[in-house]
Amino acid sequence: MMTHSLKMITALGTPLTAEEDLHSAGLEAQIRDQLAHGINGFLVAGTMGLMQLLKDSTCRQLVEQSVQFNAGHAELLVGVGDTSFVRTRERIRMVEDFAIDGIVVISPYFLKYSQSDLIDYFEALADLSTRPVFLYDLPQTTGTKLEVETVLQLAKHPNIRGIKCSDQFTTIRPVIDAVGEEFRVIVAQPNLMDVLLQAGVREHLDGIYIVVPEWIEAMVEATLAEDWNRLAQVQQDLSALLKLLTTFSAPLFSTVTTLMNLRGIPGNFAPQPMRPVTAAEREQLRAHPLVQKVLAGKPTSAVEA
Repeated sequence: MMTHSLKMITALGTPLTAEEDLHSAGLEAQIRDQLAHGINGFLVAGTMGLMQLLKDSTCRQLVEQSVQFNAGHAELLVGVGDTSFVRTRERIRMVEDFAIDGIVVISPYFLKYSQSDLIDYFEALADLSTRPVFLYDLPQTTGTKLEVETVLQLAKHPNIRGIKCSDQFTTIRPVIDAVGEEFRVIVAQPNLMDVLLQAGVREHLDGIYIVVPEWIEAMVEATLAEDWNRLAQVQQDLSALLKLLTTFSAPLFSTVTTLMNLRGIPGNFAPQPMRPVTAAEREQLRAHPLVQKVLAGKPTSAVEA
């Protein structure tokens, strides 16, 4: 496990069976794969984990087994954000008795709320939660932006310990400049990791890490060695892979499923109604030079979802 000050948090995917129950073997294989490459944080049931698409019983089992398989090796955060105060409160109650390190609360979606409403919402949840609360800013999905002034106000709450920001880095930079180290700013900028690591941004999180933990490990090693050329090289591969995943003919989560299965990690990471990849698409992915690079040196045989 990493013992340095860099924090690499993987947003885990949720592997499912054909009946869309939790695929326990897939979850264990995924967590072990990440830990083997020095990942020192997990976000369970976040956007990559598609919490909102899962049965409540699957969510509970997901958290319980993630705690079991992680066994205290990495920091474990759990996504709980839903569409309203009472729905999010219920999710907090469902998970807070497990040995987790914090909960991550996305802005409520479906309806629009004012910044004042959002302050009341997050403060009320932080008051009742027995676990540290982390804000989650994802306006691309929720349609609601956590403004800088809102985040700085919420940062004063003793149980709101940080924010995971998936918006552009320029939107969170003023918060980094204004807050102390006790309020953590965790960025999701997979296309800018080399620049941000070189600039001293220490906490990073993304779902792409599930596919390429070796590359994330290499980026950490390059940063610690101040080998900026090596860091840039890995970043170029990572950005190219992100472009491939987001422009491929199949849905993103179905494409990720194929790559995870090729890594030897079973399960379906794309619940219905997302269609699976076709046989032709699977072969196209397998033959792609970037995917070959991802799979280089992997001794495990590919598995099917």
